[in-house]
Amino acid sequence: MSRESSESNPGTDEIVEAVLTRRRKIEHIEICLQENVQCNKSTMFDDISFIHNAMPEIDKDAIDLNTNFLGLRANAPIAIAAMTGGHPDTTDINRRLAEAAEELRIPIGVGSQRAAIEDDSLVNTFRIVRDSAPSVPIIANIGATHVVAAKKAVEMIDADIIGIHLNPLQEAVQPEGDCNSIGVLGHIEAIVDSTDIPVLVKETGAGISSDVATRLEAIGVSGIDVGGVGGTSWAAVEYYRALKENDDVKAQLGLDFWDWGIPTALSVIMVQDATDLEIMATGGIRSGSDVAKAIALGASVAGVAHPLLNPAANGNTQQVIDEIELYLEGLRTAMYLVGCSSVEEMTSRPLIIRGELKESLKSLDIDIQMIARGR
Repeated sequence: MSRESSESNPGTDEIVEAVLTRRRKIEHIEICLQENVQCNKSTMFDDISFIHNAMPEIDKDAIDLNTNFLGLRANAPIAIAAMTGGHPDTTDINRRLAEAAEELRIPIGVGSQRAAIEDDSLVNTFRIVRDSAPSVPIIANIGATHVVAAKKAVEMIDADIIGIHLNPLQEAVQPEGDCNSIGVLGHIEAIVDSTDIPVLVKETGAGISSDVATRLEAIGVSGIDVGGVGGTSWAAVEYYRALKENDDVKAQLGLDFWDWGIPTALSVIMVQDATDLEIMATGGIRSGSDVAKAIALGASVAGVAHPLLNPAANGNTQQVIDEIELYLEGLRTAMYLVGCSSVEEMTSRPLIIRGELKESLKSLDIDIQMIARGR
């Protein structure tokens, strides 16, 4: 897990680390925009089907998408997932994303705030989110070892939720990665104990298992963002960075572990089956139908990132809004076709589960019939 300095007057080492962190942030964005960094492995949402209702007996235009997430209201169960910040060139990206979130009244997360904690000149690359989205839930973002940074990260953007990211896969293949994960659970517990806002623990593309979710629930975490396999692969992102650094070993690891992890749909089921935690489904959410399936499986909200990056980086706020509205219309259509007039009703709709997801649930001894019948 990445570590950050809490010194108010950083020394030479801290300054060098801050510069490297800033550079890494923009490299991540450039790679995601320019290269194919998507997983080859499925989210497993394709292994799920709804049962069509030929007589839905509802008015599609009257469908209510309003939802609660960690005690906060949103106009739809869709969030703009964490993407960026920490480099001057990311300010406009975050502004456009935040303006879209404010227009649509949906939650938004920011990228890791480590860079701005190390360098105050970068605070505005994150603060722009709250300034542009004053009335929606905002999710802060720090690493699990950043206990002393939690308060500053929350205050920086007046966050409603504090997100703690877990990224062992990314660290393992990153040229400068930190793979000392000893004490992570204790660090997260310390953050939980030190804050009075909900704590959301999030993976960054490799999913969260039943066991990890259970341990997190035991220390008082409020929710899980599963961050499953099927969307952007951070092993792939770090593969391209390793190539640039001429690090053949790390580049090979990036290739070998490109698709490592738990598919998003399976991770949602695993967390839902093992805990009572609220769930955010991210990782390869590519349509309103995916959102509907995530909600039906037990997620309170689904997060979208990569599909919004290009319009936010190279377009304008309206293009971001237009992309999200495609998801909203797809969600409404799915709800209409199964006869659900509210998001809450989606959790009780029966599902057909087949293929690799069905086999995976069998191997994990998870009750498929309970999932398929609805909760």
